[in-house]
Amino acid sequence: MSLRLLLKKLLTCFFFFPFLILHSQSSDLLSKPWNAYWICVPHEPIHDYGVYLFRKIFELTAKPASFIVHVSADNRYKLFVNGKFVSLGPARGDIFHWNYETVDLAPYLQTGKNVVAAIVWNYGDVRPEAQISYQTGFILQGKTENEKIINTNSTWKCRRDSSYSPKEPKLIYSYYVAGPGETIDYNMALKEWKNAGYDDADWLFAQQITQGLPKGVFGFGLGWMLVSRTIPEMELTPQRLQKVRKAEGFQLPENFPLQKESFTIPANTKVSILLDQGYLTDAYPVLQFSKGKNACITLSYAEGLYVEYPNEKNWRTFHQKGNRNEIDGKRFIGVKDSLISRGGDGQEFTSLWWRTYRYMQLQVTTKDEPLVINDLYGIFTGYPFVLNAKFDAGNDTLTKILETGWRTARSCAMETYMDCPYYEQLQYVGDTRIQCLVSLYNSGDDRLMRNAITLLDNSRMAEGATLSRYPTANAQEIPPFSLWWIGMIHDYWMYRNDEAFVKSKLPGIRQVLWFFNKHQQTDGSLKDLPYWNFTDWCETKGWNAGVAPIGKDGSSAALDLQLLWAYQLAAELEMNLGMKEYANQYEAAAIQLKQTIQKKYWDDGKKLFADTDEKNVFSQHVNSLVILAGVLNGDNANALAKKIITDTLLTQATIYFKFYVYQALTKAGLGNDYLNWLDIWKKKPGNGHDHMG
Repeated sequence: MSLRLLLKKLLTCFFFFPFLILHSQSSDLLSKPWNAYWICVPHEPIHDYGVYLFRKIFELTAKPASFIVHVSADNRYKLFVNGKFVSLGPARGDIFHWNYETVDLAPYLQTGKNVVAAIVWNYGDVRPEAQISYQTGFILQGKTENEKIINTNSTWKCRRDSSYSPKEPKLIYSYYVAGPGETIDYNMALKEWKNAGYDDADWLFAQQITQGLPKGVFGFGLGWMLVSRTIPEMELTPQRLQKVRKAEGFQLPENFPLQKESFTIPANTKVSILLDQGYLTDAYPVLQFSKGKNACITLSYAEGLYVEYPNEKNWRTFHQKGNRNEIDGKRFIGVKDSLISRGGDGQEFTSLWWRTYRYMQLQVTTKDEPLVINDLYGIFTGYPFVLNAKFDAGNDTLTKILETGWRTARSCAMETYMDCPYYEQLQYVGDTRIQCLVSLYNSGDDRLMRNAITLLDNSRMAEGATLSRYPTANAQEIPPFSLWWIGMIHDYWMYRNDEAFVKSKLPGIRQVLWFFNKHQQTDGSLKDLPYWNFTDWCETKGWNAGVAPIGKDGSSAALDLQLLWAYQLAAELEMNLGMKEYANQYEAAAIQLKQTIQKKYWDDGKKLFADTDEKNVFSQHVNSLVILAGVLNGDNANALAKKIITDTLLTQATIYFKFYVYQALTKAGLGNDYLNWLDIWKKKPGNGHDHMG
């Protein structure tokens, strides 16, 4: 039995999951323009920051057994029926592939008067980098004649929610692009607007923008090309904060926050409370409060507190969190939400978008009326991966590493994979390939992997390469990541029994390799490859902003080896699923490039492959790729692997690229030493790193 068939058999036997997506769609829904219209609030800016409310009242003579609708928005929405939360979305995509959710409203409906309500928001210029937008809009389409009574059109009522404004984070020395916090003045907020009994007589009728158009359907509509969401709804699970780490200006109840226990903050009082989740989480914070007219409430979120270095000039040293279990003598810096209480009972805050935190800081300044905090907790959210794998080596350290690793994997998986949930929330190819493998091995759920491969395929530029990350509002090009995207497709083919999907990606692979071929010289070596040719975040001699050393002739061993490996994977895919002519072409290109690499970069004195033709810099990266691409095999590969471990003059791989270093060492026969390579992972939990990021 081949390795590929064995892997498929194992994953099929041990990892089964139910398919949770509702695929109840009529043929007309995908083949004709929708009867529903995209709508917006009249006289409001269509591209700026804004939060908007939409409502539709309708009557039912009986409670239906089924009431299926398809819903989407730009940027995002939360949907309610008769005051109850139903759905949120849409899953992130782009204008040419704009997702809609399919939802059955029947469980929330009743005989007589009903209301469907939605809060829709556009982050405008402060939107997350991963958020693509056409303009503010909302659409809801019923599946059949029975549901068409709530199709969005000019009969819907709407208005702007003026209580909201963006709160841009003030973070130090960070690439933060995950969107703003929220400022909400509850004196301006509407009460009970999601309920059927609310009087919306003074609301505006919605403005129709354009008919909903499924992708590929002709129409004179503009903007969004609608496609059905292919991933499940995100998990939403209540999650209690674990303990109070510090309280200034107030004595808290003994069981708060681990248990629901209300407390009152006196009038004209300032309180600061530092709460600890105990581990990094992604969650919607929920604060329930009463009274306290015009009290100012701030919720802040941080992975860890920052060490104080009063006289430090070096920004990297200044920007350190140290042991994340420790809080004394540290600064709290983080994303914030700010609220102003209107007074009265039953006020509640839930953020529009989730927050990432281990530590949550609650700060309150009351005015003339005491403020009651009724409850404070989170609603954990993430892609609904289920840990189906079992591991027991009788070793507590390894168990802890795996627990931390799985928490990291879950924290970095939402509607897409993400490089980090706090700062960027972007799906970079380099990170995503590894995350996909973690998902497959531990859960067996391949839907987010398929989604990632497809999104990145959709990002491909006319010149052939994919973008480095996607979705993204601003294009970023890292050509080597296009090669790792080919690796993702090969991984999927190896582990899943889905040849049709892989075949659909072969044209994209051909385009990527066509892009690289244009920059190959007569000997096959790449020269002056454009854009940002990132390999790993190293800062040693010859490395610049993550780009491996480039020789005077414009070539780089790291780039040539990544291309070699991609040619080999593509040749195998074409030989088994595609066109033999392409397979032969890629095999010939790989043979030539392998010979060039051996001749151009091998240093016989050092018994290492150099990073450039000048042979003055060497790295773990290049020599690991040599083994993975089969430039050396057998005893020669084994000898090289030992030097990768022992030669301290080599540029060392960061935690990201160590994945490939360890793959190479294992391939070369040193896999039995794997546990000796885990020092960095063994240290993380002891320093309060409950997360591998």
